[in-house]
Amino acid sequence: MILTKAQYDEIAQCLVSVPPTRQSLRKLKQRFPSQSQATLLSIFSQEYQKHIKRTHAKHHTLEAIESYYQRYLNGVVKNGAAPVLLELANEVDYAPSLMARIILERFLQEHEETPPSKSVINSLLRDPSQIPDGVLANQVYQCIVNDCCYGPLVDCIKHAIGHEHEVLLRDLLLEKNLSFLDEDQLRAKGYDKTPDFILQVPVAVEGHIIHWIESKASFGDECSHHAYLHDQFWSYWNRFGPGLVIYWYGFIQELDCNRERGILLKACFPTDIVTLCHSIA
Repeated sequence: MILTKAQYDEIAQCLVSVPPTRQSLRKLKQRFPSQSQATLLSIFSQEYQKHIKRTHAKHHTLEAIESYYQRYLNGVVKNGAAPVLLELANEVDYAPSLMARIILERFLQEHEETPPSKSVINSLLRDPSQIPDGVLANQVYQCIVNDCCYGPLVDCIKHAIGHEHEVLLRDLLLEKNLSFLDEDQLRAKGYDKTPDFILQVPVAVEGHIIHWIESKASFGDECSHHAYLHDQFWSYWNRFGPGLVIYWYGFIQELDCNRERGILLKACFPTDIVTLCHSIA
């Protein structure tokens, strides 16, 4: 799904005043019925992550942490089964999984002899049943399963979706009888930063030569695309030549402005591939 900048801005504007819940996503789908659920979910998640990055610091001051922790303690004393942490996160407009991390880290600081390491915190968030306090374990679990943008559950889902689309791309390349090297094969050859697939014989797509293909199971907005250009795409171009990026959930049309410089954007696997083969004299 390719959107104009104006269409994207209209969707993004609608997200400014809604909480990051599944109910909000359903309302968004009703508001923009012509857009796919996957595209809206990707935009929804990216816009919320931008919001969290902008407001992250204020939730991590000592005053804020102590305030949240005391509110958590007071809340569970009154009713330990109530979704105290989840409601607190929604009230202060912070991701539930990130609120759970703040409270868990503060709890362990109070009850453990040494400050908890990041790996310990991550492990407990992945498996809240290992948290030594049953009430807190339940509160953390509620935050994890009700967070649609952050947390170990969301990370696992995103990883699976990304892998699924890489497998899909591999199957489509094989179906077209195109020879390629994948990321693992390239790293085995000593390359550190590689696209998902290098074509052993270049192809032409819409009149542009393609040497490599990168799969992105997300929507290509300005923020993410410019970051990818800086961190990945131009490096691939510099090392391997011109290539193709597939944003499976769409992108902003105006971002496809580097075709002549060697980076082509598509929202699906191209159907008009021209194989460049050597003729025998």
